Amino acid sequence: MDFFHYNKNLKSFARQLRKDPTRAEIRMWQNVLRNKQMMGYRFLRQRAIDKYIVDFFCKELKLIIEIDGITHQWEEVAKKDVIREDRLRELGYQMLRFTDDEVKDDLPNVIRTLENWILDFEEQYGRPIPPVE
Repeated sequence: MDFFHYNKNLKSFARQLRKDPTRAEIRMWQNVLRNKQMMGYRFLRQRAIDKYIVDFFCKELKLIIEIDGITHQWEEVAKKDVIREDRLRELGYQMLRFTDDEVKDDLPNVIRTLENWILDFEEQYGRPIPPVE
């Protein structure tokens, strides 16, 4: 695993997920995160980190964005989400979660939330230097 805890063993599974995104993931990617649209930051889709695959990831911000469907409301899935989020935070990542409905029905608020998070980050730490690829 590299500095960003990339797990190459999950590469093919991540590739499958990129080929079959949810409608909310498509909308988030096309309208918000693709091609450095979000304040000039580069986001990756379906990134394998540690033993998990996250929906979206920005190396510069060490920020993970998850888009949660209806199944994340189920008790068993919600418990796994907490364990997963705790582990990713232990590794130094921050996480923002949005529901499918928020992305599909209230994208301007999702964008505002993300922009505010980034502005707070930059105010506290400055603009990060992009990582070497």
